[in-house]
Amino acid sequence: MPLKISRKKRFYLLFFICITSMFIIFLFSHMPYEEQDIKPFLRDKIDLSNVPIPSITFEYDGQVISSDSDPYGFIEFLFRKAGHVLGYCLLTLLLFLTIKQTKLKRAWVYILSGALAIFYALTDEWHQSFVPGRTGHWQDAIIIDGIGVIIGLLIGYIGTLLFKKRETKRMGPN
Repeated sequence: MPLKISRKKRFYLLFFICITSMFIIFLFSHMPYEEQDIKPFLRDKIDLSNVPIPSITFEYDGQVISSDSDPYGFIEFLFRKAGHVLGYCLLTLLLFLTIKQTKLKRAWVYILSGALAIFYALTDEWHQSFVPGRTGHWQDAIIIDGIGVIIGLLIGYIGTLLFKKRETKRMGPN
């Protein structure tokens, strides 16, 4: 038998988890780049000399990111950006679940959870601009973190549809 928790208690629990996840994002953003640099670890643990890596080169923040000239830097770049996407996907989903506990209309749940996540991403980028060895870019917040926000909202939407379908099936025909 499932444990029944009031909507208000669920809201406060989820709100606490949201604040905790924001704090974790803040801690990662507050670390200087040198403490987060995984290139030495990659070089030590993975030999890429005989691994065929596709030739990909692009410019990001005035720097050339290239799988040809620096494969470890390229992998680290992808890993770091994937971390942004995952982090903001989870934050958005948590915000969605938290706000869903209120009596707001469904559209406002999506709008507020997405807007709050993007707002936090922008403030986090601003915060990074004060951390040694780090830079803050609004493009990261809007594009990279925004991808995570959209994925989080899609997961929330699909989860809501599946939950409603399950509830409808459980209730049976009227």
